[in-house]
Amino acid sequence: MITDKRPLGAPVMDFLPPPHPRGVTLTGRFAWLRPLRPADDAPHLYPQLADSPWLFDYLGEPPPASVAALESLLAVWAARADCEIFAIGGTGQTAPSGYACLMSVSTTVGDIEIGNVNLSPTIQRTPLATEAFSLMLGWCFAVGYRRVVWKCNALNAPSRRAAQRLGFSFEGVFRKHLIVKGLNRDTAWFAIIDDDWPGIAAAHATWLAPANFNTSGRQVQSLTPLTHPLLFQSDPTI
Repeated sequence: MITDKRPLGAPVMDFLPPPHPRGVTLTGRFAWLRPLRPADDAPHLYPQLADSPWLFDYLGEPPPASVAALESLLAVWAARADCEIFAIGGTGQTAPSGYACLMSVSTTVGDIEIGNVNLSPTIQRTPLATEAFSLMLGWCFAVGYRRVVWKCNALNAPSRRAAQRLGFSFEGVFRKHLIVKGLNRDTAWFAIIDDDWPGIAAAHATWLAPANFNTSGRQVQSLTPLTHPLLFQSDPTI
């Protein structure tokens, strides 16, 4: 007979399932996000992605060979019930320069993932890209998600660095998690939970503030020193 009281999880009080991200639009100082329209957006995205086939190295699909092929690829994501795929563009521009998903949506437990990210080289490592992710995170936690996941091929060092820079804590590597394009994929997992977000949101706001950019548009302070002290656990490979 077991007499010792065993530890159990903390009670989850007053949890209400958050909404699905379907149809959400988001706007910031640098970036906007709206539901992607495959037929309308593929002709604008294809020229920005076609010259950089390496953008698809860690995605599930090979580089599309035509606008029609990109449209078909995007249509598959747009049709998924557990996902909303967003077109991402810059303030003052009408055409997108990349896309990303809020996916693996589980409203019953408040779990969601930022994934299938594909940004044109012109917006990678820019305030626009950082703000786009910050806007997605802010929406998720504002409507009641408890956890936002970022996962990537464990060999994808830039994605692992980006996750930690944004404030995602490293949670481990799932070995032999997937087979992608006939190749083994170990998957690195990261997450931000709702308890983490207030401090991370403040770090994002500090970095994105006008005062953090000089007259040439270059950052004064980088984001990593602001978010790194807030990580529950850092990635040992970075």
